[in-house]
Amino acid sequence: MAEFFQNTNLGIFLVIVFQILLVVVPLLVALAFLMYADRKIWAAVQMRRGPNVVGFYGLMQSFADFLKYIVKEVVFPAGADKVVFLLAPMISLVMAMIAWAVIPFNEGWVLADINVAILYVFAISSLEVYGIIMGGWASNSKYPFLGSLRSAAQMISYEVSIGLIIIGVIISTGSMNFSDIVRAQDGDFGLLSWYWLPHFPMMFLFFISALAETNRPPFDLPEAESELVAGYQVEYSSTPFLLFMIGELVAVVLMCALVSLLFLGGWLSPIPGLPDGFLWMVLKMLFAFFIFSMVKAITPRYRYDQLMRLGWKVFLPMSLGWVVFVSFAAKFDWFWGAFARWTTGG
Repeated sequence: MAEFFQNTNLGIFLVIVFQILLVVVPLLVALAFLMYADRKIWAAVQMRRGPNVVGFYGLMQSFADFLKYIVKEVVFPAGADKVVFLLAPMISLVMAMIAWAVIPFNEGWVLADINVAILYVFAISSLEVYGIIMGGWASNSKYPFLGSLRSAAQMISYEVSIGLIIIGVIISTGSMNFSDIVRAQDGDFGLLSWYWLPHFPMMFLFFISALAETNRPPFDLPEAESELVAGYQVEYSSTPFLLFMIGELVAVVLMCALVSLLFLGGWLSPIPGLPDGFLWMVLKMLFAFFIFSMVKAITPRYRYDQLMRLGWKVFLPMSLGWVVFVSFAAKFDWFWGAFARWTTGG
């Protein structure tokens, strides 16, 4: 049996399919409860109960919503390009899902442990905007089209800052592999050895840029109800709308995973002596998701000109300056060498 799965094309294909399902199925199930948690956090901030009818304390609400979207009729706007209209949410979801192929959950727990994992995720996240642009254009309506244009400009603007921030981490580590970045944060002082300490300003900028990249409040300009009648999603219903919603939430959880891997030590234990493992990775991702949800609940929406000014005139110069500083520090051993020796006890 072992030879079948190792030496035959069919066996290798089945192993790959099983590994993909091992990541995708738990992720989709987790998304249902994360959506529930997001709504509960938002409700608690606004001093109301939130979903509390379907299942124990409303835990099954997301599954009920899923069933509702599945059984609804798919409505096509008059004059819409039906093929592109249906392809758009599929592309958005697929681009968000395939990025998880290079995300490690524990030592060795990764589908594709490639040397350019960061570059791969950055490229895939850049392609997600095409699904939104296609959806806005294919709807044959001015509000979805305006929403898709906003989304494209917003995502491109903040991807530049995210890329420069990640370059700073790459310079510190010397690798674009997520597992290597986590191992580089493994020091003798637990959480004080992680990159959140030396890269704290950039971790803050990365988190805010991730909000803009995923169209989350206060940067949800592409789907502003008061201005664009829900933006690029306004003409979508039933399963296509569900795919857009799942794709957006998958992208949010992906950003939580990146925050954990790049700045919070991934699966490393925060307390020296405690075993490392998958549980720490999950807890850090949940902490980042909680901050995402709190920001959504307590911040007002930015104007579009404020959003673009923040990205190009504040975040871009700061992240570029940080890359220059980290480069000189790494070259002349000003800071990183001392920090590495301190965290490892050398």
